[in-house]
Amino acid sequence: MEASRVDSLNADIAARFDEIAQLLEVRQADRYRVDAYRRGAAALRELGRPVADILRHEGLEGLERLPAIGVILARAIRAFVETGRLPMLDRLRRQTDAVALLASVPGIGDRLAAQLHHHLGIDSLEALETAAYDGRLEETGGIGTKRLTAIRDSLARRLARVHTVAPAGPELSPQPDVADVLAVDREYRRRAADGSLPIIAPRRFNPEHRAWLPILHTRRGGGEYTALFSNTQRAHELGRTRDWVVLYVDAGMGERRYTVVTARVGALAGKRVVRGREAECLEYYRHRGRHRPAA
Repeated sequence: MEASRVDSLNADIAARFDEIAQLLEVRQADRYRVDAYRRGAAALRELGRPVADILRHEGLEGLERLPAIGVILARAIRAFVETGRLPMLDRLRRQTDAVALLASVPGIGDRLAAQLHHHLGIDSLEALETAAYDGRLEETGGIGTKRLTAIRDSLARRLARVHTVAPAGPELSPQPDVADVLAVDREYRRRAADGSLPIIAPRRFNPEHRAWLPILHTRRGGGEYTALFSNTQRAHELGRTRDWVVLYVDAGMGERRYTVVTARVGALAGKRVVRGREAECLEYYRHRGRHRPAA
């Protein structure tokens, strides 16, 4: 592998780790989690070997031994080497408020981001890149050549796709215990009710750009969870936006997504249930009932 390719791949992953840290910070995620991605990005930039070679010759364990990497970041590196994508980053881009997303690009800032979004309708990094080349960014922001070049370079790296290096497909994290999923669901709904969570303005089904959606970042059972009320068309149609909770869990080998709802019929009626894992939920509640202290 050529040296330029080595530098490019390591730098591409580092840039994505930095962006994950930026977007997590926008969402007021745990400081340790934000710093972990920043430390990982710095370590990759200083690394003298290509991560693809380490993965090929030493496996996942070789990546885990790298300074400031560890299990979760090592698995994320493997996913990117094999697929050219980080699902967690894709999701964060989709869910982050458009103005905050644009402002996360060096050289844009909060004021210009708001102008670009509200006056030009720019709501994604791809749309911002187009504006950076068709003259709208210069015209709206009064941006000089040097600053414009830096913005274009930053966007090119953040939006770049690389060719896969290994033939293997993405490997999903093991299923988290259903008790952990339900525990995060309880914590999210409790904290959403008491107003202790940050509130974001979702981009979909929100023409007034109103901030209404609480968001939780937490760790449990070796996984990193993000929880939000469902903001789908179906949830709005049925009036379930304060009942259906969507949870994303990342243990480093790709994200898993779960929806937790209140069951309305059957043996689980009235109880919180993880869709697709109803049998496990039934066993969970039976086990919980057997061990509940008598009144």
